[in-house]
Amino acid sequence: MDWETEILMAARTILAAVLGGLIGFERERHGREAGIRTYAAVALGACVFGLVSSHVTGAADPTRIAAGIVTGVGFLGAGVILREQGRIAGLTTAATIWATASVGLAVAYGMYVLGLLTAAIIFALLAVHDLPSWTRLKGKAKDHHSHPEKRS
Repeated sequence: MDWETEILMAARTILAAVLGGLIGFERERHGREAGIRTYAAVALGACVFGLVSSHVTGAADPTRIAAGIVTGVGFLGAGVILREQGRIAGLTTAATIWATASVGLAVAYGMYVLGLLTAAIIFALLAVHDLPSWTRLKGKAKDHHSHPEKRS
C-alpha cells in the first residue's frame, strides 16, 4: 500500500473519531451513560473496520465486515438499555451509539458528506431535547396522555 493511501486512511480515521467525539460531547454534557470517549471509539472502530474491509484482497465478500459492525454495535448498544421500576432507560444512547457507527463506516468508504450529515443529524436529534420549545411540547404531550378527558 502506498503512503498516499495510508495518509488518506489516517485522515478518515481521525475525521470519524472527531465526528463521533462531537456526538459524545453532547451526551457527556448532559451526564449520560456514554460520552466523548465511547462515541469516538465507536466511530473510530467502525471506520477502521470499514477501511480494512475495503482494502482486503482476495476476500470472498468484503461487505461481511461492514455487516458485522451493524450487528456488533447493536449488541454493544443493547448493553446500555436498562429497565428500572417499569421504565426503560438508555434507548437513545443505544440508538445513537448504533447510528454513530454508521458515521465511521461512511467516512471509511469516503462518503464524507454523508458522514458529516449523519453526525450533524444525530447531534441535532440529541440537542433538540434541551430546547425550551421541546420541553413544552413534551409536557403538552405527557399532559394529553395522562388526562384523556381533555382530548378534543
